[in-house]
This record gives sequence, C-alpha cells and structure tokens, in this order.
Amino acid sequence: MRMAELSRTTGVPVATIKYYVREGLLPRGEVTTSPNQADYGDRHVRRLALVRSLVEVGGLSIAAVRATLAAVDDPAVPLHDTLGMTIEAGDPASTPAPDDDAQRAAEARVDELLAKHGWSNRPGAPARQAVIDVVATMSRVTGTRLDSVLEPYVEAVAAIAEADLDTVSALSDVEERVETALVGTVLGDRLIAALRRIAQETVSARRFPPRETL
Repeated sequence: MRMAELSRTTGVPVATIKYYVREGLLPRGEVTTSPNQADYGDRHVRRLALVRSLVEVGGLSIAAVRATLAAVDDPAVPLHDTLGMTIEAGDPASTPAPDDDAQRAAEARVDELLAKHGWSNRPGAPARQAVIDVVATMSRVTGTRLDSVLEPYVEAVAAIAEADLDTVSALSDVEERVETALVGTVLGDRLIAALRRIAQETVSARRFPPRETL
C-alpha cells in the first residue's frame, strides 16, 4: 500500500507518518519502480499502532519511544527489560519529598513490605518512590489509621499483576506484548480506580444501609 492508504488504514495523518519515518520510529517503505513511491505493509501498520500507543497512551517522548523500539527490535534484550523500560518511561517524575520522620518511617515500612512479599525493591524505581511518598503522606494526615490497608492492597494488586502478565504471556509477537503491557498498565490504572469507587459504594451501602423511611 502507498502512504496515503497506510494513513487511511491506521488513522494516522500522512504528515505524522512522515515525521515518524524521519525520526526513525517507522521503517521506510519498500522502494518500488517509481523513485518517489514506496510500499508499506502489515509490519508498518503494526509498528504505527505501537508508536501511537507509546506516544498517545503512554505519554513517552520521541527519544523514549526510539529507545523502546530499539529494545523491541533487539532479540538480545529480555522481554522483562523491554516491558520495564517502556512502562517506567511513562511514569511521571517525582518531586523531592520532605526529609522528615514520616518519610523515613514510610521508606522503612515500604522496604519491609516489599521484602515480606519478595517483591522488586530497586532504590531508584519510580514506583517504589511513589509508594513511599503516598505512605508518608498518609502518615502525616491520618497517623497510623490507614496502616491496615497496606496488606490488602498488596494482595489485590498481586492478583491484578498476575492477570496482566497472563494476558501478555498469551501473545507471541513482541510488539503486541509491549503494546498490550503499556496500554494495559496506563488504562488499567484508570480502570482499577473506577472499579474501586463502584466497589466502595457497594460495600458502603451494605455496611451502612440507609435508614428506612415511612
């Protein structure tokens, strides 16, 4: 197919496709007999879908997308590393946290929690720092009243992570795996938050039923 057809098939404007080609995010089409024409195929359609997911859903910079695609195309890079690099590239940068007792206690509590469950505990990981910051803020606001929710949260998200990776493992194509992991993580975060609201409403109505009215 020509670039115009590729644009119609994928919904990506021609100008954007040309930009992705210039930036090395999309392979050039196969040169035909006409010097100014190139053919594009299914691999270009799949790559465009992945690039759009990385940029539009994941919020990755062009440089981060380029690095992710290089990892996808390199069979020597383990899938675990590629998935981790992709997801972390979309994590927002954390702001410096206050160096106070609550922050230090939160770090110790999170380290203890991660060790107990045998979870990854890389000091520079954005997710680890985010958990520490949240636990510290909870402590500053409520004291120890929310400590009891940490274990149930860990158990719940462990089950969610297993389901996420079951879905990824069922796929054979590396690009599909990366795209599914990224979209599933970004949109899954929103889905979990929304489902939690519904569950809270349901449980609240059961535990604290409204008073009967005449």
